[in-house]
Amino acid sequence: MDRPQELLTIRDFIRWGASRFNAAGLWFGHGTSNALDEAAQLVLHVLCLQPRLPDVYLDSRLTTMERDEVVALLRRRIEERIPAAYLTHRAWFAGLEFYVNDDVLVPRSPIAELIEARFEPWVDPEGVTSILDLCTGSGCIGIAAAIHLPGAMVDLADISEAALAVAQENIEHHGLEQRVRPIHSDLFEALGDQRYDIIVSNPPYVSVVELAALPREYAWEPRLGLDGGVSGLDFVQRILRDARQHLNPEGVLIVEVGSSAAALEEAFPGVPFLWLCFERGGEGVFLLTARQLQDCEDLFRD
Repeated sequence: MDRPQELLTIRDFIRWGASRFNAAGLWFGHGTSNALDEAAQLVLHVLCLQPRLPDVYLDSRLTTMERDEVVALLRRRIEERIPAAYLTHRAWFAGLEFYVNDDVLVPRSPIAELIEARFEPWVDPEGVTSILDLCTGSGCIGIAAAIHLPGAMVDLADISEAALAVAQENIEHHGLEQRVRPIHSDLFEALGDQRYDIIVSNPPYVSVVELAALPREYAWEPRLGLDGGVSGLDFVQRILRDARQHLNPEGVLIVEVGSSAAALEEAFPGVPFLWLCFERGGEGVFLLTARQLQDCEDLFRD
């Protein structure tokens, strides 16, 4: 991918990169939704500039070295199909910056919107003192929850020690060592009798058929974070079975199941799943109260 000599400014390279991305048929969905935003993220990263750069600076010219570095990064995005977040090791979630690598999924859950609303109206945020982020990955959900609900202690649980190392880095980046702790656990197994006001989870929920059909960009993400088994419900069913034992009496369970929502309702037709709506888009996130889980406990047994 040769660089035309006419390209001089930040604006030039963002536009050119977006055009090359579209021509190459790249997939967007790992923190950005379009070629222009993806190109901007990569160009500004090379220049050590923040994403929300004032428009006046877009006409700044690049040095020869900067131009070469920008083109090299754009080329990798096209030729290797690596999502931008893995090239920059930066992602944003609920308005916060997180470190990511390919040991964790790129943060993109609609649960961010719920966190920014402090889980209202489903809980009284002033009364929340304990939160569990189950299948935490980078820790983005639990860390964002800790920031938006400063009165809560937060546990981040994951079976992947590599993912927990990323989560620990993000805990330290946000200065939350005193309120947020990573726990190595296969779902609830290492949590003992710990109970929480909120359990929130974005577990693996992609079915085998869907996994095989995903665009090449998804191959860079850890399969452990995506693969939900034949139906996509392997982990969701275990969460439903055991969550009640780790919720306080007035607690709530919030789980993202994405495109497996229909399969979940078919598997458990008697469960009153409340499907949450999001102003910024996204679907497949349900809420159940501790009392509802108790009423349905016979339905979740193996």
